Amino acid sequence: MAMIGSLTAHQRWILMAVKGGASSLSFVGSSFIVLCYLLFKELRKFSFKLVFYLALSDMLCSFFSIVGDPSKGFFCYAQGYSTHFFCVASFLWTTTIAFTLHRTVVKHKTDVEDLEAMFHLYVWGTSLFLTVIRSIGNDHRHLGGWCLTQTGRTRKAVQFITFYAPLWGAILYNGYTYIQVIRMLNNATRMAVGMSDRAYQSDERADKKSMNRWGYYPLILIGSWAFGTINGIHDFIEPGHKIFWLSVLDVGTAALMGLFNSIAYGLNSSVRRAIYERLDQ
Repeated sequence: MAMIGSLTAHQRWILMAVKGGASSLSFVGSSFIVLCYLLFKELRKFSFKLVFYLALSDMLCSFFSIVGDPSKGFFCYAQGYSTHFFCVASFLWTTTIAFTLHRTVVKHKTDVEDLEAMFHLYVWGTSLFLTVIRSIGNDHRHLGGWCLTQTGRTRKAVQFITFYAPLWGAILYNGYTYIQVIRMLNNATRMAVGMSDRAYQSDERADKKSMNRWGYYPLILIGSWAFGTINGIHDFIEPGHKIFWLSVLDVGTAALMGLFNSIAYGLNSSVRRAIYERLDQ
């Protein structure tokens, strides 16, 4: 958010409106997934439990983004750091989902449920560590409804280290993992072609279709944060020259991450089946 300092009041108001609207959509979408997990007992399997933690992180990230800056020092710190903490936790939970899928499909391991405590330590511990590092020597300032950090190349470098570096690390890891999973399923499908059991081949095609759809999941993080990364790099190189339309894309796509995650990860066949059953009842 530090790139909006030299924009006009009207432009800042537009950015606030875009951020608020997109964050509201993400809050509704992620809250829906959280509600489904709490209401439908049949969804409380380990795989969807990870989706629940992802949606919970998105919901809280969106909530603190909507709250904005109440113009008080303590609340300014709380809003800024809480948003950073839960947004980092959000993309870290996607890596646990990718890891679980890879360990189950590629390595044929069945011990992923035993790793839940390690997942929590990894996600919440890393998010807290990065948030604390970001707070060292930092000072939040008020600008309209925004809670901003001090500008300067050092502060911007810290922002890249504590957010964008782990973010793109998660993107690369997720992409590499899903490629391996899809490659594994493609090999299994080719083996099924030579078998006479058509039912088996049909099941393999269904699994392949599902996994190919999961291959798009890394694109969610790329689509959500590509403009933010570009805008941050531009602001680091030319801090005195702000590009308004790039800032709009930055704020809008980043705030929609929760909505994208809730659609891709949450609205799967199990959730739809549970909803249809309740409606029939």
